[in-house]
Amino acid sequence: MRELLENAYGYLFEDELIEEIIKVAQYRKFKSDDYLIEIGDAILFMPLLLSGAIKILREDEKGDEFLLYFLERGDTCAMTMNCCMGKSKSKIRAVAETDGEMLMIPVEYMETWLTKYKTWRNYVLESYNIRFNEMLEAIDTLAFKNLDERIYKYLVDKVKVLGNTEIANTHQEIASEMHTSRVVVSRLLKGLEIDGKIKLHRNKIEVLKF
Repeated sequence: MRELLENAYGYLFEDELIEEIIKVAQYRKFKSDDYLIEIGDAILFMPLLLSGAIKILREDEKGDEFLLYFLERGDTCAMTMNCCMGKSKSKIRAVAETDGEMLMIPVEYMETWLTKYKTWRNYVLESYNIRFNEMLEAIDTLAFKNLDERIYKYLVDKVKVLGNTEIANTHQEIASEMHTSRVVVSRLLKGLEIDGKIKLHRNKIEVLKF
């Protein structure tokens, strides 16, 4: 655990905090598509992502999902932290985008560490700032971009998170996350291919420009 923790967070946290995290954290492995947090769950732990990627989703009254942001190694979830501090239930769904590992910090340590460790306080505040900006970007994308632009941004974001220009999502999976139909997604993806931005293969999409 120590090596994974130091690789992901050693440049952020002092040795004393690393030691405390090792003592109190629970280690968890997860697989791609695992549901890690559900809407309405009581939040008892704050995640520190050691490897892999997790997508954070909101759900509307119709049950449709909307992607807020991705978490990668070295990240935590600001929405989860907010629920921890407010002792409220989860308002988001966290789903594993890839296989990975994380440490789960019991919520009772969060407030103590805010006053005890300056590096922890800076990390929490910076995480809030990053996630807030990402949510603003997600709102701007939904409000101001055309659907083809939104789909292209979605694909580019996936490339950056996965570190791979080839994406295995089906047209139906993209349609579900974009709140549209598979037929519309297929048509717009074909347009992006004609523009030279992507290449469509039988079971994958290759992003050529990003």
